[in-house]
Amino acid sequence: MTDEDVIVDRAKGGAGLWPLVEAERAALAADLAGLDDEGWATPSLCDGLTVREVLAHITASARLSPARWMSGVIRCRFDFDRMVAMRLAEHLGATPAETLERFRRAVPSRTKPPLPVVALLGEVIVHGEDIRRPLGLRRDHPIGTLTHVAGYYQGSDMVVLAKGRIGGLRLVADDGPFTSGSGALVSGPTLSLVMAMTGRAAYCDDLTGDGVAVLRERCAGT
Repeated sequence: MTDEDVIVDRAKGGAGLWPLVEAERAALAADLAGLDDEGWATPSLCDGLTVREVLAHITASARLSPARWMSGVIRCRFDFDRMVAMRLAEHLGATPAETLERFRRAVPSRTKPPLPVVALLGEVIVHGEDIRRPLGLRRDHPIGTLTHVAGYYQGSDMVVLAKGRIGGLRLVADDGPFTSGSGALVSGPTLSLVMAMTGRAAYCDDLTGDGVAVLRERCAGT
């Protein structure tokens, strides 16, 4: 997609981003196909959640319609952390194999909560990396996909605090066209910029520039 394509796609509700979401989900399912019990129990980059639990969380988002989202909000009395935990438990399954199979069935899903499609694309990339990095797995995400997600996060604090975290910093990707903001420089791979924007301090190790220390401190404060 070109920048003009993205603008047109957003005007259409982001429908053209669904194939990117599906591709990222399918890649994650493939990466986890041979994982053993120890791997499934590995702590993810999400505090307090294992690899298996994060995968169930991604599945939950792929099955959560606006109506079910609202019913969960009401049921949990607007305690969003409680709602996330409830939905995760619903999709965990009895075994790691069942957790993975439930995720596989959700790969082509176009059901979503009341969020833009790019938010789901960001979720599967960010949470996919929350899973992959502790396991020593690597995916070469398409740079166009990462650029879409970076552009979304740099202007949004919806669900994930990102815009506020990078205030006063100039982000420059060294592997693609993404740039954002002004101030102290933070430069590096687009994926690492995305992950740092969303609070993953470990990815600051991949970045350079006078602003890295500031960004790392802000990540640690989340």
